[in-house]
Amino acid sequence: MNKDRVYIFDTTLRDGEQVPGCKLNVDEKVRLAKVIDSLGVDVIEAGFPISSPGDFDAIKRISKEVRSTTICGLTRSIQKDIDVAAEALKYANFPRIHTGIGVSESHIKYKFKTTKDKIIERAVAATKYAKKYVEDVEFYAEDAGRADNAFLAKVIEEVIKAGATVVNIPDTTGYCMPSEYQEKINYLINNVKHIDRAIISAHCHNDLGMATANSIAAIKAGARQIECTLNGMGERAGNTALEEVVMIIKKRMKNQYFTNVDSTRLKAASEAVSEAMAMPIQANKAIVGGNAFGHSSGIHQDGVIKHRETYEIIDPKEVGVSESRIILTARSGRAAVAYRARAIGYELTKDNLDLAYSSFIKVADELKEVKDEDLVKILERQNIFQTV
Repeated sequence: MNKDRVYIFDTTLRDGEQVPGCKLNVDEKVRLAKVIDSLGVDVIEAGFPISSPGDFDAIKRISKEVRSTTICGLTRSIQKDIDVAAEALKYANFPRIHTGIGVSESHIKYKFKTTKDKIIERAVAATKYAKKYVEDVEFYAEDAGRADNAFLAKVIEEVIKAGATVVNIPDTTGYCMPSEYQEKINYLINNVKHIDRAIISAHCHNDLGMATANSIAAIKAGARQIECTLNGMGERAGNTALEEVVMIIKKRMKNQYFTNVDSTRLKAASEAVSEAMAMPIQANKAIVGGNAFGHSSGIHQDGVIKHRETYEIIDPKEVGVSESRIILTARSGRAAVAYRARAIGYELTKDNLDLAYSSFIKVADELKEVKDEDLVKILERQNIFQTV
């Protein structure tokens, strides 16, 4: 069976960095770009060149130092923006200019105070102007999620005619339901002439918690590029999480689609972003959270100890985590206590375990988590000592 490639467009350094307090300096951006490149992503959106001298310099350095990946710079549909982006990207082996304009009624009426015809005119002009500098031009139709589909299709058709190689259909405000977003992509495929000349890209925000679901719906409809960030970093409630899309494709869609991302590097890349941006990863974050492979319920612990796949659909090693965690709490059972004791050198007989568990459960009721040092004290109070 032929499988379709889904291109991964990482915007951690652009959209992800827009989180308040997460500003990166040039060296930090370059360092993270190399980490992101090591994952095997297809595109790194390195920043918004005209926004600041620091962003310009970072994109220029990344273009020089990251040579195997497409490097992308964001612009508005303004010639000066595009000029500056082209200058920042001039050393890139594979440069891409990402330009665009708002297409929803709200953006047209309130943000731009203009008409639909003028929006199309500006969209086409920006695409053509960017095309003078680079072959690879991506056009974003901002707030496409709330845009009229017929007008959106008209804009997309015109920018493809003007030379866009990728067309980005952002759910900028995280408004769409997955079924609506899938229908929107389907509409474009069925109503835009020469849609096959461009890759359709999904850029989803998480305001209603549906960014990843919408991105997967887009793939099913025919989108072949997903714009995402490590740890789901991004404006407001964040963007589609790269690690989630990659692992959903790998675990649930592997007979139809694939990415070039090395999933075993996900945990390390996630931690690098968290550290550089001083943004902790929530413990229950899918794939990369501290509890993603942690088990504290006795029923779950017993199942995992007997056969990991009883409660885990991903092998931790697939994402760069060394092993599952059996966390001792007041909800843990005898199997978990015996397992953790064995891991620190105590082989318990049935009688030993009965004694230890009776003491353990009293301590566990007082503590949020019983750590190894606590378990040692419990065992030694019962005159149980290391056997290995």
